[in-house]
Amino acid sequence: MTQIRKCCTVLLSVVILLAIGAGAYLALSLHSHAGALWRIISQQCIVNQQAHHNPAPCQLVDLNKGFVVMKDRHGPLQFLLLPAARIHGIESPQLLTASTNYFAEAWHARHYAQALYGRPLADRIFSLAVNSPWSRSQNQLHIHISCLQPEVRRRLDELTPRLSSRWQKEKLNQYEWLIRTVSRDEFNHKSPFLYLSEEVPGARQAMGHYGIAVAALNDGRWAMMVIERNLLTLNRASAEDIQDHRCALAYGNTHVPTVQE
Repeated sequence: MTQIRKCCTVLLSVVILLAIGAGAYLALSLHSHAGALWRIISQQCIVNQQAHHNPAPCQLVDLNKGFVVMKDRHGPLQFLLLPAARIHGIESPQLLTASTNYFAEAWHARHYAQALYGRPLADRIFSLAVNSPWSRSQNQLHIHISCLQPEVRRRLDELTPRLSSRWQKEKLNQYEWLIRTVSRDEFNHKSPFLYLSEEVPGARQAMGHYGIAVAALNDGRWAMMVIERNLLTLNRASAEDIQDHRCALAYGNTHVPTVQE
């Protein structure tokens, strides 16, 4: 019996060591993959822009304002805006002192999606999103420029008459969000990162717990939408979840093109 217990103990130890090793390998693999976007923009887009005045494989490299725009692999119309400097994500303190309003620049960059579509698209189709560290795969800040889900569009249209410049709790899909409105000038002159850090209690000390999304309302205002992580409800603060990368609002029930680079 003693020998059996010893064998079981050894076997358990081996299983634990293998599990630890597998976890470490997975963590290293994910960490390596998490730098893929940064490697593309720093080693290809920026280098090509500086050497040849060609931002490829990005669509734009603006070194004066410090950002790049590139086509995402997923969805026919999805693009990403990323800082040209190393900024990991929403939790990075640099965002609270940045001279560039990355969200405003991302909204302006929606014209790349319109160019791919081949004709103008209404503002109501578009949205911007930044995920929390818990729901992203890349450790370089990237703003998703993509379409809204049709059901979220309908919900925002329904909420528009009662939305105001004060944060209020509303449900989008299955989760609770904080939503407030801003005017065109307010959106262009003050980053949503600052609205979150300055106005939502406790957010400045825990920016990594949040995701942010922005969408246009039918009355000319913008809705800023903030979701807070809640692991008890399996809510990882993925602001991107309100987006539809297939873009049914543009393509309807017709055939949606595959990724266009």
